[in-house]
Amino acid sequence: MIIQPKARPEGQGTRAIRASRTGLAGRLKEQRLLYVLMLPAIVVTLLFSYVPMFGLYMAFINYSPGGGSFFKQFFTTDFVGLQWFEYFFTNGDFIRIMRNTLAQSFLSLLFGFPLPIILALMINELRNGWFKRTFQTVSYMPHFISWVIAANIIITMLSSGGVINNILMGLGFVDEPIQFMQKGPLFWWIIALSNAWKDMGFNAIMYLAAIAAINPELYEVAKVDGASRLKQMLHITLPSIRPTIIILAILAVGGILNAGFDQQYLLQNNTVMQYSEVIDTYTYKYGLQNGMFSYGAAVGLFKSVVAFILVISVNQMAKRMEQQSLF
Repeated sequence: MIIQPKARPEGQGTRAIRASRTGLAGRLKEQRLLYVLMLPAIVVTLLFSYVPMFGLYMAFINYSPGGGSFFKQFFTTDFVGLQWFEYFFTNGDFIRIMRNTLAQSFLSLLFGFPLPIILALMINELRNGWFKRTFQTVSYMPHFISWVIAANIIITMLSSGGVINNILMGLGFVDEPIQFMQKGPLFWWIIALSNAWKDMGFNAIMYLAAIAAINPELYEVAKVDGASRLKQMLHITLPSIRPTIIILAILAVGGILNAGFDQQYLLQNNTVMQYSEVIDTYTYKYGLQNGMFSYGAAVGLFKSVVAFILVISVNQMAKRMEQQSLF
């Protein structure tokens, strides 16, 4: 005789299991090993990202280093409120700094955002495995080159006797060498193109990872329906990686004021200073070189606040328009 188990009211066991898992103590116990693995990352984040935030107070005081205890001077210095922010907005440098920062950032975004997508699509279409791996490796090698070396390469190539001028003169486009590094408006384009060249291959890795996650059966069905490789790219690959594109676009817009420091500092010279100075180099020169620590902290805090507002705004727009968001 087969004994049938006693029937359980529908959903009772599921609700009990769900209730035990929704509690904080239950989740901590159930996933304790995962939290242990996360602990080092949490500690590092707290030490290097959150603990230093108390230094933001420097933007609201008139701090000047001197002898004695740092903490005593830091917390006993006169509180000046928004004085340093007002000084930044009214001292005549604000418009020039913002113009250069936004121009370089928008141009870098214009070249640097679509090119990795195009490169990833091109690499994905390569069928020769050896050539595909070699091309991918060569494409992201510039990312690992120091900006000190990269800046010297760029300056040498754009010099009067450099490769670029030799090619232009050889093809008859110009009669005499162009002084690329001496022309202010060209500096924005040099920064944008150098950023795109240096990071294009490395940024394409994220899109290649998203492409690798696409179900191969979609391509098989498309081939049966007679779709060409171009149509497969347009109607399968691009729509499938759209969430990744949106997330990276949100992060890119959030960093619109982060034009960079290394490339500007290494490529700029006195003749293009009116076009090369951005928020990061301006903060370094006034905050560290000139000893105006509170002023430099105020300018840096302004950039961070604007970036935070941009990330929140673009994230909400993406959530409403595309139903995709960062958080």
